[in-house]
Amino acid sequence: MSDQTPQPSDAPEPSGTPHAASPDFDAMTRDIADVPAVEVITTVAVHLMSSAAVNLGLAEGGEAHKDLDEARKLIQALAGLVTASATEIGSYHAAPLRDGLKSLQLAFREASVVPDEPGQGPGEKFTGPVYG
Repeated sequence: MSDQTPQPSDAPEPSGTPHAASPDFDAMTRDIADVPAVEVITTVAVHLMSSAAVNLGLAEGGEAHKDLDEARKLIQALAGLVTASATEIGSYHAAPLRDGLKSLQLAFREASVVPDEPGQGPGEKFTGPVYG
């Protein structure tokens, strides 16, 4: 990514009023084009994992943020991403993502008052049944 920070423009908008700093979309496009796909995929996966963990109540002050419905959606999306991209990103990157996914699936099962049957939990249609 570039070290350039977009600078605000003092030019007025067509309406005649000055506008707030607008991003330099050309620079941003060039920057994102330089990021390898594997990095984008793993970054998205880590964000999904982190959000799922928070919604499972695994973060500090966890019970205040616990929302199993949201966690289920995030784990489902993570499982789809990891499964679909595993062959593209290689086992070096996919293996830790799979491990994290399995840990979240097991944590979801533990957090559920009435656990899903094996194979019916979040993401298990992509990963197969997860057993503790």
